[in-house]
Amino acid sequence: MAALLASDRPVVVSGTVENQGRFYDRFEAVILLSAPADILLERVAARTNNPYGQAEAEQSLIRHHVADVEPLLRKGASHELDSRRPISELADEVQRLIHSSHQT
Repeated sequence: MAALLASDRPVVVSGTVENQGRFYDRFEAVILLSAPADILLERVAARTNNPYGQAEAEQSLIRHHVADVEPLLRKGASHELDSRRPISELADEVQRLIHSSHQT
């Protein structure tokens, strides 16, 4: 991770891990993609390539993460994007943020 972040090339990392805050000072932007719990549950229910979220216990965990973890992620984010927007708009906005951050 350190070598990637030390390069001059723009780097986009996706995911959530317990210690991610340790790296925030190395990122020019930290983007939170958010959506209400009901939207997330609809999305996981509609997936055909991943069974996660089908069980009630997993759905409960998703609700817990939205209620308890997402606010913590929001505090560390420099930007928040509503992932109910069309994917092309989200991609364009992420690209714009990468471009504007890399210009400085």
